[in-house]
Amino acid sequence: MTTNNVGGNGAPGRLVLLRHGQTAWSVSGQHTGRTDIPLTEVGRRQAAEAGVRLRAAFPDGFGDGCVFSSPLRRARDTARLAGYRCAPLDEIAEWDYGCAEGRTRGTVSEMLGRQWDLWRDGTEALPEAMRGEHGETLPDGTRVTVVNGPGETRDDVAARTRTAIARVLPLIESGHDVLLVAHAHVLRILTTQWLGVDAGLARLLRLDTAHYCVLGQYKGDNVIVHWNA
Repeated sequence: MTTNNVGGNGAPGRLVLLRHGQTAWSVSGQHTGRTDIPLTEVGRRQAAEAGVRLRAAFPDGFGDGCVFSSPLRRARDTARLAGYRCAPLDEIAEWDYGCAEGRTRGTVSEMLGRQWDLWRDGTEALPEAMRGEHGETLPDGTRVTVVNGPGETRDDVAARTRTAIARVLPLIESGHDVLLVAHAHVLRILTTQWLGVDAGLARLLRLDTAHYCVLGQYKGDNVIVHWNA
């Protein structure tokens, strides 16, 4: 697939979504929302390789002011290692998982005494008794602070992504391809909002570390052009 950074004949551009590379918690399955953890060495290599794939797919690159990243370091570092200079876009920070932050689904279920599922139950199902703050040491020795607060609902995240889309839509409509570097859940939810469908359908969209997707328009509809490349 080859696309230019400016469409011809007045054609709109594309919205390209890149998930950050591997982190220690993407391996362990711990919910990683606002905890600012780094990429692993594997994740750093994945980010560089993603840049190679993107340059092959988009040989003309992305214009000035057309690359945005989540403010979290795992996304910013992925953009940099992929070879792109980006501006921060707060609206594509990852879902704030609240009391699930830093915990696996199994751990949360054990604490609740019943099965818990983020997509079905949301962060709002978690009691205040699970709130607090603690430190954790990552496998590479990095020390992080985990904050378990009230978190965001799925609708909160969807609203943020609609704001992000509105921010970049003028660029896309003027023919520019736009790159967003962020996180799995927020990018999957953003995709549902691009498509105009319920945010809960995002659970059906698998997005692996350092893989990219392309959203676009076809015959007047917003569509998925390419997924999880």
